Amino acid sequence: MDHHTGVWPVMLTPFTEDREIDWASLERLIDWYIASGVHGLFANCQSSEMFFLSDAESEKLTRFVVDYVDGRVPVVASGHTGNAPSHQAEQLAAQAACGVDSVIMISNRLASQDEGDEVFLERLAALTEKVPASAGIGVYECPYPYKRLLSDAAVSFAAKSGRFTFLKDTCCNIETLTRRAKLVEGSQLHIANANAQTLLASLKVGCHGYSGVMANFHPALYVWLTENWQSEPEKAEILGTYLSVAAMTESMDYPLCAKDFQKAIGNFSSMECRTRPLGGYFQNHFSSTVSQMIALGETLASQLELDIPAAAFDPAGKIAAQ
Repeated sequence: MDHHTGVWPVMLTPFTEDREIDWASLERLIDWYIASGVHGLFANCQSSEMFFLSDAESEKLTRFVVDYVDGRVPVVASGHTGNAPSHQAEQLAAQAACGVDSVIMISNRLASQDEGDEVFLERLAALTEKVPASAGIGVYECPYPYKRLLSDAAVSFAAKSGRFTFLKDTCCNIETLTRRAKLVEGSQLHIANANAQTLLASLKVGCHGYSGVMANFHPALYVWLTENWQSEPEKAEILGTYLSVAAMTESMDYPLCAKDFQKAIGNFSSMECRTRPLGGYFQNHFSSTVSQMIALGETLASQLELDIPAAAFDPAGKIAAQ
């Protein structure tokens, strides 16, 4: 399983005005990701609002994504939200049964904040044994409800187990990323950095790709960076600097800002979230700042002569028409 490289968007879940899953919008979103050249999809993650889905909805969501993607790119999924070990095992088995490439464990589900690494490692090993052999395994250092970073011992266990394929890394620290890249070297465990600010540097030290929220805005730029940073290093440095600054958008009421953008380009029918109310989103600069950020990225791609289709920014031509 050496295909866990490149760009893996953390998928949004579109909702109707009644906050039910909007399947038609989800189809458009998937097609947009794939048209942008992404290498895989991370379904049923925090950006998917998985902590606000029932187990039945969670399974239905993952199965829909796998079926609609229909092999065009590999799909990994989590849905790992339970507290009891038995419930967690049931959730991961249900996700594996949907036909995903790998099921993704959430690191903070394996131990509470006041429990040490010995407890974490014991539960990691136990849960690993319960994941069906038909699926690979990944780990996501999800920041909600609290962020639990993996120890070197945990990374080493995953790398040596022969089961783990995917680490969604949220350490945001190049020294840690460098150390982890060495720990997984020669194994099938691949590191997908969630942090745009350290992405290019992490690729240089041996990490394998990007799986972060900004792939919900301009995934094609991340695709270009991960595929061309070695062959066109000067352009990569300029693009990497832009992506680093643009990623500050994450702080502007995400995932509302991402759903606002997806609605603007015609993929979503609404901005509804289960994680937070719309509130005063349009009473500040967030929406216009996102539009400016996207426009600047498109201009930069043109000036650098990057081979990126315009539809990757605005598939329906709606922003350009405004």
